[in-house]
Amino acid sequence: MPAYRLFALAGVITLHACALSPEPSSAKLQDEALANARAPGAWSSPVTGPGDVESGWLAKVADPQLTAFVAEGLAYNADLRMAAARVEEAQAHVKVAGSQLFPAVAAAARAGAHKSSDETGLQGIIATASWELDVWGRVRYGARASKDQLAASEADYKYARQSLAATVAKAWFLATEATLQQDIATQAVSSASALWQLAQRRAQVGVGSELDVASASVSLQTYRDSLVQITLAREESLRAVELLLGRFPAAQVAPAKEFQALSTHVPAGLPSELLERRPDVIAAEKRVAAAFNLTEQARAARLPQFSLGASGSAISSDVFVLNDRNNPVWGIGGKVLAPIFTGGALQGRVEIATAEQQQAIAAYAGIALKAFDDVESALAGESALQRREMALTLAVEDAERALALAGKRYQIGSVDFRYVQQQQLSYYLARMNLLQVQAERHVQRVNLYLALGGDFESST
Repeated sequence: MPAYRLFALAGVITLHACALSPEPSSAKLQDEALANARAPGAWSSPVTGPGDVESGWLAKVADPQLTAFVAEGLAYNADLRMAAARVEEAQAHVKVAGSQLFPAVAAAARAGAHKSSDETGLQGIIATASWELDVWGRVRYGARASKDQLAASEADYKYARQSLAATVAKAWFLATEATLQQDIATQAVSSASALWQLAQRRAQVGVGSELDVASASVSLQTYRDSLVQITLAREESLRAVELLLGRFPAAQVAPAKEFQALSTHVPAGLPSELLERRPDVIAAEKRVAAAFNLTEQARAARLPQFSLGASGSAISSDVFVLNDRNNPVWGIGGKVLAPIFTGGALQGRVEIATAEQQQAIAAYAGIALKAFDDVESALAGESALQRREMALTLAVEDAERALALAGKRYQIGSVDFRYVQQQQLSYYLARMNLLQVQAERHVQRVNLYLALGGDFESST
């Protein structure tokens, strides 16, 4: 076939190449994957506030020191660096898949003296070019699948950044709680020591007993033991923070001295908007799209493949005379490769890709349902912790007043030492319980922000 006719045929084939089938839309995917889990019009918890989910939640729950630690973790955390490397890997796959849409050109050259190693004396250059005409979209489906995988990796990386920020914040709050618990335990030891000294003085003047002294000593040693345990827990929590930051775990981080006040209500948006905002759900949706394209690619592989090829050469020899002495020599041609019998391999690949697509849809459903559950659970926990904090705040105030009254009554001898011990224990337990709930509330608030898909960084 003359070259101009070949190029004309290639142009006609290219112009009439099949258009790619559209990827499943978000609405269609949700209808298929979440047929039994329609999103309601609002969240069930009363702690949600009006308005859309806000970004920059980190500044709402902690001081600038934690913000600096999160930035350090983003720079040095090993797991996050792995996620970033996966994005770079996906970018490289996109380049490889996209390169197949363009002609491939190669060249080989040879030069030497009078005789070469094979004694032919051949010298020259050969250039070849080949280009597959992607009539059925096999190559384009593969390229589009790679782009979807890249988008999924980017969404995974974004979610990994949000998760790391949340993990650092929660570890920071637990370290702060342990530090404040250590302060309470130190105060308890000091108070128990003062009561032990008081019991000794009362026994010396004859208004107390050795039993009171022994009981006071037991109480003091018990509080000292608790202080040792809490100190160890504090050091472990500090090491956990340092590991997240990529530091050596030396337990030398200085946590906050108090918890910041939290807002009562959190703007949570609508349940229907969650699936469009959470990065892990977006990544799952992109993997469904990639699986769809790979299925279509497998179907297209069953059809004939059309390709063009061209070559040119200029060869000479110092040893013998070549038959064709017209240099350079050029050629162009076309090729059709049609599968006739493959033993069911091509159809098997279609079935494999189809099954993998169904797995991706099921994985999307699981991640989407977990996203709904994360929000509802976080909202329920937020509501319960708010009520608990209010109750325990009143309990601490009452326990402090009761302990002061018990101490005065013990000094004048109207109550025995066991009554004072009970009030002391109730007071410090109430303070520790309140502190624990305050820490849990901060942790739960971070869980809520992460579940809602809001970014920890401000968009401004």
